Formats: sequence, structure tokens, C-alpha cells
Amino acid sequence: MFTLKKYLSLILFLLLLSCQSEINEQDYDMQGTVTNVSPLTTYLQRVAMVKTVQDNIIDNSNYCTIKLPYTVTVNDVKIAVNTIDDYQKVSDNINANSYDADIVKIDFPVTMVYYNYIEKLIPTQADFNTLIDYWNLYPDLLSKINGLNINYPITINIYNSSSQIASSVSIISDQAFFNFIKNMNSSEYISLKYPISVVDYNNQSKLITNNLDFENAIKYAIDYCPENNIVSLDFTETITKGSWEIPYFFADSEKTSSYNGYLFTFKTDKSVVAVKDGISETGQWECKTLNGVCELKINFNSKLLGELNKTWKLFEFNNSQIRMRNLSSSTSYLYFEKKY
Repeated sequence: MFTLKKYLSLILFLLLLSCQSEINEQDYDMQGTVTNVSPLTTYLQRVAMVKTVQDNIIDNSNYCTIKLPYTVTVNDVKIAVNTIDDYQKVSDNINANSYDADIVKIDFPVTMVYYNYIEKLIPTQADFNTLIDYWNLYPDLLSKINGLNINYPITINIYNSSSQIASSVSIISDQAFFNFIKNMNSSEYISLKYPISVVDYNNQSKLITNNLDFENAIKYAIDYCPENNIVSLDFTETITKGSWEIPYFFADSEKTSSYNGYLFTFKTDKSVVAVKDGISETGQWECKTLNGVCELKINFNSKLLGELNKTWKLFEFNNSQIRMRNLSSSTSYLYFEKKY
């Protein structure tokens, strides 16, 4: 809990940022501050991850990439992969003849770079196979968000509620941004200094002016960049399989802990059963698509579960995670995670 002194210090920090940015109070509220668990923070870290899909034709993994340069052999042709443009040479060789085996053989040793910038030397094919088998154990790991490139440098203002110290830092690269977010602790509040320039997957530049702007740009990339849509899933089929927990719920403030221990089962008859400590409550759910956006509506009668009674717009999902938001006077977030 904040002491009064810490609370006043945070308010002072926000007021100083507002004055420095020369924006009015209403505009500043749209920008806001975020923490290490805020949805925008976790999305931005995924934007800043290592790009790993561009060489999938060689390593077949979304979670790592082979560090340049190296060589491969395809259909008895040795190809030097010195730049990202050389991936096309591999693809052209594979597509040149429909009767070839099209086996890509990597010349070891190579260095693998994981999505989180960790590097590991892989000396043999057997070691490589073991690594890929490991990543295949996590098919629903939320990977890099492709199709959105940040133009650096950017400035981040920081307030530490424990030390009551305000500071700022200049971020000059994706790796620096990823590591900055990775190293944030629960007592830190950050505010991005806008505007920030980004480039989308169509190579179109855009100025981001607030947090919601950034979140919407990320949503657009998730929906439309082909590199983010490798696997196609049906939402209704996914949500009606198994039971789900709530790992994150935010409505004006974070309220996740109020739902600890609840398991939600969405049934095909459009009922949803919430169970905790052997006590169950049945509500209703429906899903429809409007203007290309999937919407989930939940309805419970009790006061606690009734806080979930919103029309949730789907942000992203896979077989084990569902992330949604509600855009009204303020943005609310509801996440579900599969209980195995």
C-alpha cells in the first residue's frame, strides 16, 4: 500500500510530466502510466523481441533464429546465408523443382538467437533437433509481434514508488527496450514520451500520440501482418474446450486477486459455469463478430462475477490464452488462461 508521502510523490511526478509535455489533464489521462504487468507493457516487450519468423523455412521455429552468417545445403546446392535477403535464395531453390526432396541441411556449428536475445552455440544437428523439440513443447507461447517497428530513440519517464525517485531513460534499440521491460520491478511506473514514430508491415510510417494509439497499432499488426497469423483457430471452438482461469482483470484498477481460484467453463449451449471451492454459479455467454472484430459478452447475476458483464472485444488468442479488452470511458482488460 502507498503511504501518503509516496502517493503525493507519484501525483507530483505525473504533474511534472504533464507540464513537460505541455498537454492538458484530459490528454494526459489518455496517456497514463503503466507498470510491468500492464497489457501495453507486455505487448511492447513482444514488439521488441527478436524477429524469428523470417528464417522459418530453415529452422522451422517461431521462437529462435540462426545468427548470420552461416551456410546451408538445399538439393545439393550450398547457399551462403549472409544477409536476410539470402533467405529468398533458399526459398527459390526449394520452389525451383517440385520433384526435389527440398531438405535444408544446416552447416554446423551455428549460433541460435532466442526471441529474448539469449544466444546459444549449437554444435551439431542432434543438438539442433533437441532445441527445436524443446520449443515445440510450447506451441502456445505468445511470441514476437511482427509488423510494427519502432523508430528509436524513444524516451521513457520512470517513477519508483519505493525510492520515490523520478528519472528518465533514452532507449535506442529493440534489444534495449526488451531488456528495460524485462528488468522492471513492481514498484516502477513508466510513461512513454510521445509522439513516437513507428513503421507498419506495409512500410507506412505513423505517429503514435498516446497509449491507446500504441495498443491499437499493435492490435492492427496482430490482425493483419501475415507473420502473426501462421495458425488459424476458431474462437468458439477454442473457448468451449476445457476450463479457464483469470490471470489478469483490470477495470479502473487491477482486480485479478478477486477471481483467484475460479474456474470458468464455457459450454456449447451458451451457458458459462464458474466454480470456486465447490460452489458454482451459472451465467450466459455469446460471441459474435462485428466489423471483423470478435466480441464476447458475459452475463452473471452475482455482484462479483457481474463485474465481468461487459462486451469484450477479442485482442488475441491461442489454444491456451485469451486476451480481451473493453473500450468505453476507460479501457478494461480480461484475460483467460487454460487450466490443465
